Amino acid sequence: MYFVSTRGKGRVTGAEAVVQGLAEDGGLFVPEKSPSVSAEEMERMLAMDYPERAALVLSKYFDEYDKDELLSALKEAYSQFDDGDAAPLVKVENGMFMLELYHGPTCAFKDMALTVLPYLLRKGCDLVGIREKILILVATSGDTGKAALEGFKDAEGIRIMVFYPDDGVSKMQKLQMCTQEGSNVNVVAVKGNFDDCQTGVKKIFGSEECKKQLAEKGYLLSSANSINFGRLAPQICYYFSAYCDLVTSDQIKAGDKVNFTVPTGNFGNILAAYYAKKMGLPVGTLVCASNTNNVLTDFWKNGTYDVKRPFYKTMSPSMDILVSSNLERLIFELSGRDAALTKERMAQLAAKGSYSIRAEELKQIRSEFFAAYANENATVDCIYDFFEEYGYPMDTHTGVAMSVAQRYEEKVRKDNPKAEPVPMVVVSTASPYKFPQSVYYALTGNDVKDSFKGIKRINLLTAMKVPEALKSIRYKPILFKQTVSPDKMFEEVLKFVS
Repeated sequence: MYFVSTRGKGRVTGAEAVVQGLAEDGGLFVPEKSPSVSAEEMERMLAMDYPERAALVLSKYFDEYDKDELLSALKEAYSQFDDGDAAPLVKVENGMFMLELYHGPTCAFKDMALTVLPYLLRKGCDLVGIREKILILVATSGDTGKAALEGFKDAEGIRIMVFYPDDGVSKMQKLQMCTQEGSNVNVVAVKGNFDDCQTGVKKIFGSEECKKQLAEKGYLLSSANSINFGRLAPQICYYFSAYCDLVTSDQIKAGDKVNFTVPTGNFGNILAAYYAKKMGLPVGTLVCASNTNNVLTDFWKNGTYDVKRPFYKTMSPSMDILVSSNLERLIFELSGRDAALTKERMAQLAAKGSYSIRAEELKQIRSEFFAAYANENATVDCIYDFFEEYGYPMDTHTGVAMSVAQRYEEKVRKDNPKAEPVPMVVVSTASPYKFPQSVYYALTGNDVKDSFKGIKRINLLTAMKVPEALKSIRYKPILFKQTVSPDKMFEEVLKFVS
């Protein structure tokens, strides 16, 4: 399998795509052609455990990796998850399911990919013949940073540096990152929002001078953000696994369509579902759920992606994003894989803060996706009402997704009252304990200033088990306190590798 850039320059192997992270022209790597999973392979997947299912899907993209070695790496990665089940599917009521992706080491869905990426990167370096040290730069809106730090800590020949928006992540997310142990890690706050962090990292990747200075110190750049296809690909796997679980539990028959609702910020998670559909998974509608930063919802309405708007800090901080990097991959597909047009649109976004797509492209995107957003009040109401009715606590990002999923289903029933209902899987992306103050407020209407008191009170209220990884943070020392302006990010990078 070969990969090409969304902006037209370069054709590389899967291993090269993982190691490079970002294409030379600033574009994102995409498969040269979409692989497929046959009906016979889907039938075989039903009897597999999660690592085996993931190995089958990933081998379609990374065919130069040894299949047995890949499976072994996946088994090791997912052995770190609670109860031996990396992606449990929970039935809430008839036709409504929660795909819980927060049972890994850092209690967020990013663990699904970032426990696997270290293997893909290390093996990729071997396959490509790279002997230099690797420097991984990460921009995070909260969860990617900790998951990447945990995945790559003490990895031989690799250093990892994470930039997060100062005051733009939850207190628990900040504690997770700033108490991170490891001889090869660094964490720096950036004065600004996530878009400032992401833009700063992309500028470093796109600068020949920056890469030259790092090369002089013996380092090659790579990324653990979902701009790296090696980060994105493992996320495709849990959509296949959820579907298989629905079949094996007799909730659907093989071939029936299933809808997915995904809380969306940088567009990587829902894009993975789109790729699963392209591979042959029977997906109906992909519901794109945004918070008050509803740039994607507006894009679905009018076909113009416009970031010239207020930026809101919300109770779902991992979705506080205006520049959704992975949307570039979808735009590339919608344009008929027109790299020149995609490059032109991304240049317009960088220069003017907006671009528009054609009417036929907007029609196509609406035929496969539904987009809506939930504001803060709607999110709080959904979390409270859902717990009252089902006794099921959810984090704020999942609250956004559930609110939008319910709105979508109401619309479908109103528009087509006689239509056969399609099962809905809502992707639950984080443990409620990662956002204890906001979740406690949603459940009770009361504020709590201390995160750990919030955890205790949620536990008393819900009896949901508190992850050990979050309980133990309270007693860990703060190791990283540095804050810089966006224009000083590369200076910090050079200090780190010197």
